[in-house]
Amino acid sequence: MQVLELIVDVDHVEAFLATWFGSDAHTVAHLATGVWSNAFAFRREGRDYVIRFGAHREDFAKDRLAARYARPALPIPRVVELGEAFGGTYAISERVFGEYLDDVDESRMRALLPSLFAALDSARLADISGTSGYGVWGADGNAPHPSWRSALLEVAHDRPADRTHGWRERLAASPLGIGLFEEAYGHLQALVDRVPEERHLIHSDLLHFNVLVEADRITGVLDWGCAMYGDFLYDLAWFCFWQPWYPAWRRIDFRGEATRHYASIGLDVPNFEERLRYCEIHIGLAAQAYMAYAGKWSDLEATARHTLDVARL
Repeated sequence: MQVLELIVDVDHVEAFLATWFGSDAHTVAHLATGVWSNAFAFRREGRDYVIRFGAHREDFAKDRLAARYARPALPIPRVVELGEAFGGTYAISERVFGEYLDDVDESRMRALLPSLFAALDSARLADISGTSGYGVWGADGNAPHPSWRSALLEVAHDRPADRTHGWRERLAASPLGIGLFEEAYGHLQALVDRVPEERHLIHSDLLHFNVLVEADRITGVLDWGCAMYGDFLYDLAWFCFWQPWYPAWRRIDFRGEATRHYASIGLDVPNFEERLRYCEIHIGLAAQAYMAYAGKWSDLEATARHTLDVARL
């Protein structure tokens, strides 16, 4: 299944920028192809920008809203323009530089931990009082669920309006089947009655080439399309869950490092392990839904079995 729904190349981008900016825009280069968008760098009037093209305007609108939470510890590129192009949507952002966090080795990752925890703290402390709801929030900054519990349990529902609609049928029809998903979901149901109704800003996708770094600091937190409101430990759980896919980090104890960090800033985190566990289960279930939709069958099996390992702890 082709997930990226709008294919654009350098020639398209050069022609588009020439129409809008004339010769002021130049040095166009392809940066990355993501799941839902294509990104290109260009320069204009001595400044560096990124232009992205995709089929889903809401993703770019969320990036524009997320920039209001930017702080020195949580650098979020500002979206300077958003509009329509090639039958979809484009967004122009100020460019930030660095290498992807996914690519750093163990020593670099250890050096980056203070900056990473500072970014997570900044998200935890973001003022979201002008918004409402739990779960994935939309272009208006509001989320649909009345509680964190209901937002978590939504992961098993395949709604017709969802971007990945059809995943449940595809999962059930796959060689793996839906049994592992359902068992892990049962563990989630057993845990969610005890979840705290804390409401914080969550990025919800801090790997997969969405964080840029230089030396020992984070320089950019990109792509807020999956962002949610809920338990701030969700972003920490992201690193705990996906760690097996990053062999270079196998000896890093993200849980232990986080515990020491919270102690150093005087933050009490009740039921720490239980909260990490339900967040990890939810991360694994949501990943299975996407992988079934996208037909990523080998990744699906590994993810399903890891999710169940976490759920059975």
